[in-house]
Amino acid sequence: MKVIRGDPVKLALDGRFDVIVHGCNCQCAMGTGIAKTIKQVVFPEAHKPDLATAKRQPRQAGVAVRGHRRTQRPQAHHLNGYTQFHWRGSGVLVDYDAVRSVMHRLKESYSGCAIGYPKIGAGLAKGDWSTIAAILEEELAGEDHTLVEYQP
Repeated sequence: MKVIRGDPVKLALDGRFDVIVHGCNCQCAMGTGIAKTIKQVVFPEAHKPDLATAKRQPRQAGVAVRGHRRTQRPQAHHLNGYTQFHWRGSGVLVDYDAVRSVMHRLKESYSGCAIGYPKIGAGLAKGDWSTIAAILEEELAGEDHTLVEYQP
C-alpha cells in the first residue's frame, strides 16, 4: 500500500486514480465525511445507486460495490463500498468482513486500475486501522492501490 497526503476526490479528478472507493453505511444517507462531498459536490449521481438500494438491510454490507463513472475527462470511477450497517451506536461500527468483501469485489472488477481510498472504516466507523490495512493489503495484493490521508 502506498500512502500519500491529499484529497482523494481531487486526486481522482486530476487523473491520479482510475477508481476511488470509500466506506458507506447501509442507511442510504451519504451525509458526512467524504461521502457528503462526493454526493453534493463531485459525483452527485453517486447517491442514485445508494438510494436504489433498500436501506436497513444488514446483508447489504459488503455485498455490492456500486458506483458512478464520471463522464468528463479525466474519467474516474467512484465506488460506494458498503462497509458498515449503521452510523449510529457505540463501539466499532465497521464490519471487517464487509471491508474484505468490498475489496475482493473491487479487485475482481478493477484489476489493473489505480485505486485510491481514504482510511475506510477507521474514521466515523471507529474501526482499527491496522486491522483494516491488513485486509486491504491481502485483498488488493498485486494492485496499484493508495491510501490517501486527507489533507486539503
